[in-house]
Amino acid sequence: MAIIYHASTREFHLYNRRISYIMQVMENGQLGSLYFGKKLADRQGLRGLGRTPSGVRPHAVFVREGSFLSLNHVPREYPSYGTGDFHDPAFVIEQENGSSVSNFTYVSHKIYAGKRELDGLPATYTESDTEADTLEVLLEDAVSGVRLILRYTIFSALPALARSAEFVNAGTCPVTLKRAMSMSVNLPDADFDMLYLCGAWGRERYPTVRRLAPGIQSIGSMRGISSAEYNPFLLFKRPGADEFAGEVYACSLIYSGNFLMQAEMDPFGLTRVLAGIHPNGFSWRLQPGERFQTPEAVLVYSREGLNGMSQAFHRLYGRRLARGPWRDRERPIVINNWESTGFAFDEKSILALAETARKLGVECFVLDDGWFGGRNSDRAGLGDWTANRKKLPDGIGGLSRKINAMGMKFGLWVEPEMVNPDSNLYRAHPDWILHVPERSISPSRHQYVLDFSRPEVVDAVYEMLHTLLKDADISYLKWDMNRYLTECYSVTKQPWEQGKVFHSYILGVYRLCKKLLADFPALLLESCASGGARFDPGMLAYAPQAWCSDDTDAVERLKIQYGTSLAYPVSSISAHVSAVPNQQVGRVTPLQTRAEVAMFGVFGYELDFNALTVEERQEIAGQISFVKEHRKLLEYGTFWRLLSPFGGGEAAWMTVSESGEEAIAAYYCILNRPNGEAKRLKLKGLNPDRSYIVDGDRGTVCPGDVLMEFGLPIRPEPSHDFSSRLFYLHAAADAGDDFKK
Repeated sequence: MAIIYHASTREFHLYNRRISYIMQVMENGQLGSLYFGKKLADRQGLRGLGRTPSGVRPHAVFVREGSFLSLNHVPREYPSYGTGDFHDPAFVIEQENGSSVSNFTYVSHKIYAGKRELDGLPATYTESDTEADTLEVLLEDAVSGVRLILRYTIFSALPALARSAEFVNAGTCPVTLKRAMSMSVNLPDADFDMLYLCGAWGRERYPTVRRLAPGIQSIGSMRGISSAEYNPFLLFKRPGADEFAGEVYACSLIYSGNFLMQAEMDPFGLTRVLAGIHPNGFSWRLQPGERFQTPEAVLVYSREGLNGMSQAFHRLYGRRLARGPWRDRERPIVINNWESTGFAFDEKSILALAETARKLGVECFVLDDGWFGGRNSDRAGLGDWTANRKKLPDGIGGLSRKINAMGMKFGLWVEPEMVNPDSNLYRAHPDWILHVPERSISPSRHQYVLDFSRPEVVDAVYEMLHTLLKDADISYLKWDMNRYLTECYSVTKQPWEQGKVFHSYILGVYRLCKKLLADFPALLLESCASGGARFDPGMLAYAPQAWCSDDTDAVERLKIQYGTSLAYPVSSISAHVSAVPNQQVGRVTPLQTRAEVAMFGVFGYELDFNALTVEERQEIAGQISFVKEHRKLLEYGTFWRLLSPFGGGEAAWMTVSESGEEAIAAYYCILNRPNGEAKRLKLKGLNPDRSYIVDGDRGTVCPGDVLMEFGLPIRPEPSHDFSSRLFYLHAAADAGDDFKK
């Protein structure tokens, strides 16, 4: 068992081979934090690990007369406000008398092997009870009768801890949650840099670093979804930590809606980190007997730098958050018609593109926007999920069977959360959208947001999609979401229920995903939101891959995929080769480079193959052949970031098989230099005792330790901007003396 409770000292110690998490029941019955970091040997009497205030603090407020426990100066496990702790709290419960003061004290706990599901929410899971152990601590506020269950799951093979909280109104009066964060954690000191992922459409998830300083530093979204602007991921690294070494603490929130992640450092260096649903716009009334479950947050600790941290998330999210038959399966190579046709297509042109794609080795044709209702532009049709018979005379069923007859799978684009005013659905149900009566609706992309907080709306969309999937041979569904939420008000809810709408909306999205996958378990779901505006762990639980960004330029994708890989596995990053000049930035990059960037993701194309030269099609056939041969390694190998595209005119990364027998490394010259110096790329993750044959470097045979410590020579050819080099390494028969320089 990896969780121990020392009854005499009332200390909890959660640990595995790599980390320890220690907390205590304090003298006032509340939970206090003691330690989170590198594994410590278990022993009793670890209270000395906690912070002890020094010096005179005349404004300190103590828990009772004669006590020296000041809640403002000690790390607390799940802190409240109003009784001497003046930092931002983890929760606020408003009671019937208007007070938000509470005092949750320890009642009991239970420890069990494995991990339980969270009601209505995606979360990490186990397939065997040996994979994790869980601690549930029950606390209670004696005055209100509300109970609080704090859940902690520690994974046996990863430096990771999952956290969540559940509120149960066991009292006799209603209470209202005004704030309910998923977790609070305390950093050991103040000597950290804070890194987060931010951006906008077309440049999602750029890493941004700032020095942790006194005060509140936060990221979040009030856009109704996790957003392109900020991602629900936050880390703290020592100033000297880099990709390969140094101490890193990271937090990720498994949620797709409004979120807040913040660090608050006080003038004494006590730093509290909070993560959870954004409290703005949130309030949740609990009647007696009702419960509220927060989303799950995941904490990771690494002493192996940013790559070590990322690899823990990759393994956990790729194998124990994503689920279903596609979790571990090699993904099909797709062709998506959007960038080649837009709305202007018919069945004949689609079949012609599909036939050429088949000849090149593509495995799945994905029909994008424009196939349904009166959809000839973005002004009409959303919500009418039946085929436009003028374009597709045999409907989606007929087209899908014709694609299948070619030997390819068929995929389809939908945007089920949206409706155009010019649609049959809206004309029949104008009240089904999020809107405030008697107020105008803010337009965006000529579409409104369906009120997914209403079960009847979700059920109606489910019936349409179920009919569509049942009547056609659809293997792949691209689920898009193309605008943020405004006027987030539900006409069916009482005034005091409007604070539930943002969260209930996301619960509706999750419920629809879950129902469809239960009915069609073989369906491969890809999430999308104007590119990467809802690329988060919540959607990853249902859709094992997500469209990373609408920006498909190779140079921009180096940055986007590099930042995305900080928290998300390569198998979740949908990456395609598109035409040049690029639609988003106008840049012209070689076909080779475009492919060798996209290969480090779920690979596909956005090209009109019939408009290409014979030589270009031959090159594409070679790319597809290479990906098929090495797809498992590319999608599921251990990923290493080697050179950052944000640091200069070059970038590099690689992936290594679990056995260490194979690897693929890529080097990208973004901007070339005249008469530049000789370069060597230091590889990672190889077996130092084996030699490797390096395809892509004239068949060089080189020991693993040399490749990692001295590096792989990057020869000057080809010497031009936006060029790339790909190296496939496989272990030689022996580790002998055949090293060739």
